[in-house]
Amino acid sequence: MSKAHAMQALVLRLRQSGHLPVLAAAACTLALLLLGSLYSKNFLSAQYLLQQLQIASFLGIVATGAMLVILLGGIDLSVPWVVTVGGVMSAAAAGWWGSTGEMLAIPFGIACGCLFGAINGIGVAYLRVPSMIFTLGMNAVAQGLIVVQTGGFAPQDRSTPAMHVLATGRALLGIPNALLVWLMVGACTVFLLHRTTLGRAIYAVGNRERAAYLSGVDTRRVTFLCFLIAGGCSAATGVLLTGYATKAYQAMGDAYLLPAIAAVVLGGTHILGGRGSYLGTVVGVLLITLLQSILSVMQIPEMGRQVIYGVVIISMLLVYGRGQRLAQ
Repeated sequence: MSKAHAMQALVLRLRQSGHLPVLAAAACTLALLLLGSLYSKNFLSAQYLLQQLQIASFLGIVATGAMLVILLGGIDLSVPWVVTVGGVMSAAAAGWWGSTGEMLAIPFGIACGCLFGAINGIGVAYLRVPSMIFTLGMNAVAQGLIVVQTGGFAPQDRSTPAMHVLATGRALLGIPNALLVWLMVGACTVFLLHRTTLGRAIYAVGNRERAAYLSGVDTRRVTFLCFLIAGGCSAATGVLLTGYATKAYQAMGDAYLLPAIAAVVLGGTHILGGRGSYLGTVVGVLLITLLQSILSVMQIPEMGRQVIYGVVIISMLLVYGRGQRLAQ
C-alpha cells in the first residue's frame, strides 16, 4: 500500500472514530499559541496561560450545557439571558435576605437557571415544540423578567465575597478557582456521559430518537434532564461572571451564545446529535478563548468576532457533512 493510500485510510478511520475534529482543533490551538507569541512575548508565560484558562472556564461551563443539548440534536438559544438570570438573581438574593442571602446567593442563582432549563425541557420534550423556537422564546421571557426585576436600569446589587473568591481566587497551588469549578463540572459530565445509563441514552436519542424510544428509553425524560442541566450551567456561569466583575449587568450572557456553540462544534460534536466527546468540547473552548484573545490583541470589534464565529460554525458544518458522505 502506498503512503498516499495509507494516509487516506488513516484519515478515514479518524473520521469514523470522531477523533479527527478533536485533533484538528488541537492543532489549531497550538497554531494560535504560536501566533500569539509573535504578538507578545508574555503570551506563553505561565501567568498569562492561567489567566486564559480562568477566562475559558466561564465559556467552558456554558459549553458543557450546550454540548448535552446538541448531543440530543437540539439547540439552546436561551443561553444569553439565562446567564444574566443567574448573575442578577444571585446578587439580588444577597440584597434581599442579608447574611442569609449571602449563603444562599450561589445556589439560588443556579436554581433560577435550572428553573428556566426545566421549562425549556418541558416545552421541547413534552409539548414537542422545536428547541430552536421554544428556547428563543424563553430567552425573550428571561430578558423581560430581568427588566422587570431591575426596572430597566443596571442592577444595583453586588456580588457576595464568596462569589468573588470563587470567580477570581486561587486557593489551590495557584490554580484559579473558576478553573477548578470547570474541572469539577467536566469530571461530572464525563462520568455522566460514559458511566451512566442517562449518558448512553443521550447518545441514543441523538442518533435516532424513535429507535431509542422503541428500545425502552424514556426519551422525554432524557431531553428534559439535558435542558435542565444546560440551564443550571448557564446560570452558574452568570454567578461566576458576577463574582468576577463584582456586579451583574444587563445582557451579560450575550457574548457566550455563538462562542459556546462554536466551541462544541469545533470540538467534533455533531450539530445534528449523536456523536461527540467532552474532550473535544474542552479543546474547542480553549481554541475559541485563544482566538478571542488574539482578536482582542488585533483590536477586532465585537461585531467582527461574531461574524468570525458564524463563519466557523458554517464552515465546520460543511466539513462534517462532507466527511460523513465520504465515510459512507
